[in-house]
Amino acid sequence: AQVQRLLETLEGEMSRNELQERLGLRHRVNFRDGYVRPALETGLVEKTNPDNPRSSKQKYRLTAKGRAWLAKQRKAGGAA
Repeated sequence: AQVQRLLETLEGEMSRNELQERLGLRHRVNFRDGYVRPALETGLVEKTNPDNPRSSKQKYRLTAKGRAWLAKQRKAGGAA
């Protein structure tokens, strides 16, 4: 459910702060561990600058797999 919320919120390339604000989450650790890490590990989301993961300019975007998964969810009526 958390990864799905992240995917539904992610538009283009967004920073951690932008995503947290849109999702209404304050705690960075909860966001990282509950949302971003599972999405990255499953290949649904990728970092825009993977060679420099701590970059202040780091953003996240959907992968082709993430876009396909989200489209499938929406078609099945699983997304609001």
